[in-house]
Amino acid sequence: MVGEILDGVRVIALDLETTGISTRNDRIVQFALIGSQANGEKIQWCELVNPERRIPIEAMRVHKITNEDVRNEPVFSTYADKLSQMINGAVIVGHNVRQFDLGMLNQEFLRCGKLPPKPKAILDTLEIVRKLKIPRSHRLGELCRKHGIDLQNAHDAAADAAASLLLLWKIMQNHPAAFRKPLNELEEWIVSKSRPAQENQLGKGLNDLEPVDAIGRIRIDDEGNMILAFGRHRSKTIAQVERDDPSYMQWILSGQGVKDEAARKRIKEHLSSIRNW
Repeated sequence: MVGEILDGVRVIALDLETTGISTRNDRIVQFALIGSQANGEKIQWCELVNPERRIPIEAMRVHKITNEDVRNEPVFSTYADKLSQMINGAVIVGHNVRQFDLGMLNQEFLRCGKLPPKPKAILDTLEIVRKLKIPRSHRLGELCRKHGIDLQNAHDAAADAAASLLLLWKIMQNHPAAFRKPLNELEEWIVSKSRPAQENQLGKGLNDLEPVDAIGRIRIDDEGNMILAFGRHRSKTIAQVERDDPSYMQWILSGQGVKDEAARKRIKEHLSSIRNW
C-alpha cells in the first residue's frame, strides 16, 4: 500500500496564521501541528502567539485573529525548543508549506538565535497537485471540496493543517503509482520541475517572489524589480506599466489598486529611483 512509505515515521501537518505573507518580515500569530508519532500516537498541538507587533486589518480579515486575542499570549521563543523537537526528523505535510510555512518558521527561529529544525522530508500538497497536473483551482479549500473533505473554519491553523493531511491521503489513494517510491525519491520527484510553466520569463513563479504589499498584489524579484501579480498587467514590472499604461499606475497608487499605504510609498520611491537612473 502507498501509505507504507510513512509507516514508522513521525508525520506532522503544519499550518501557520500570520501578520502577512512576507516570510522575511511578517510574524506568526498561530501555529498548528496535527498528525502522529512514529508509534501512531496522535499529535494535536495548536497555539496562539504574540507577534510583538500589530496585526494588519487585512490579515485579521483572513484569519479572524485580533490584536486582543494575542495580546497576553507567549511570544514565539517560548515554543521554539518544543517545535524544533517535533519538526526535526519528521515528515512535514502542508499546503505551500515548503515556501511559506517553513520559510516563515525558519525566520522566527533565526530571530530568537536558534537554528531552524530539519524535517526528514516535506510533502507539500500544493507541489504534489501541480506535479500530478490536477486541474485548477489549487487553493486548499477548492481541492478539499473536489476530494470530498469538509474544511470548516478555513484559515484556522488547526483546521487547515488537518485538511492538508487528509488531502494528502486522498491524493495518495487516487494516484497510488506516483507514491510507490522510497520517501527520499518521492520528495525529489515532487520538487523536480514542479512549478507551473505559465509563469513565463520570471524564473521563479510569482507566488515565490517577495510580496511588497500585505496581500501580495505587487512582488519584487531578486534583481529588485517590482512586478504586478494581478490584473491585466500581471507579470509586468511597474516601470513597464507606468510607461505603457500610466492611468493604470495612477489607479494602483490611488489606494484602489493597492490599499497598503506603506506599500504605495515604497512603490513611489521605487518609481522615483528608476526615473533618476
